[in-house]
Amino acid sequence: MTRKISHSLINGRTGAGTAGQGLKVEWDSTNDGELHWMDVDESSLEAGPPWYGGRGVFAGQSNSITTIEYITIASPGNYTDFGDLTVGRGNFDGCSNGSRGVFGGGYNTNDTGYNTIDYITISTPGNATDFGDLTTGRYATASCSDGTTGIFASGASSSSRYDIIDYVTIATTGNATDFGNTSSSTRQGITACSDSSRGVFGGGKDGSQHSDVIEYVTISTPGNATDFGNLTLARKYMRACSSITRGLFWGGSNSAKSNIIDYITIQTTGNATDFGDITVARDQGASFSDGTYGVYGGGEVAAPSNIIEYVTIATLGNGTDFGDLSSGRNGAAGLSGD
Repeated sequence: MTRKISHSLINGRTGAGTAGQGLKVEWDSTNDGELHWMDVDESSLEAGPPWYGGRGVFAGQSNSITTIEYITIASPGNYTDFGDLTVGRGNFDGCSNGSRGVFGGGYNTNDTGYNTIDYITISTPGNATDFGDLTTGRYATASCSDGTTGIFASGASSSSRYDIIDYVTIATTGNATDFGNTSSSTRQGITACSDSSRGVFGGGKDGSQHSDVIEYVTISTPGNATDFGNLTLARKYMRACSSITRGLFWGGSNSAKSNIIDYITIQTTGNATDFGDITVARDQGASFSDGTYGVYGGGEVAAPSNIIEYVTIATLGNGTDFGDLSSGRNGAAGLSGD
């Protein structure tokens, strides 16, 4: 019998990794012959999030700047410069496999939308490199990953709204491939989060109406989105992040800017529940997590905001001040990794 552990933290293992000693199993004759890890607190053997990592990255802005900045998620404070995108843009999104981050789409001045996909090595500050192209140029995309496959869903251009879902293999540069479709061809401004298998999309604006729709896909299996439930309030231009179990939807706008944070349990379909509030109501921010803390930064209030705030994802509550971006930024993309 074998047991595989990926991205695991092991606590309570006496002498692990010393003198050539590795993990061992023991036979528990008093509990129906179960196998257990020897000298290990098995409650600590939990898979980390597939996008896991301690560094959070903000990229781009609606007025076509190229700036990429980063923070250390576990240490509240201000930004540090990372580098630049290949082309300045905003209203796009990013995802990662924990080491490589990819950004897809974005708004350009002629309102047609970029098909650009850039990538960075998250541990190494520097400029982004061309990765490939989306199947269709568009902005207001939503992105998430299962740690292997990255998906870019929905979007808009001056003349169209898209129900497209594209995917890439994050470790391998190249053009995106068709994955399937969201449930509406007229909705844009959605957001996305994920666990190790399921990608979840929420909100947006469907025609003239704001949407409270939440739907999901299995990221490893191309296909169309399936109904999940509903947000507490219909709204567009939220951002989302997640732990391995819980997804958060931050802010957004309806008839006004929203301060709402909703949450879902990603593997349990159903309606979202109130989590708490962000410190300042706004939309078009950027969000990411290290699996413990969720961070939301930037966005649009009456003008672009430089606020960064955070929550502990496992504990309901309001946002807490984290620090500041270099300047007010709306429409930035966010991702995390190491």
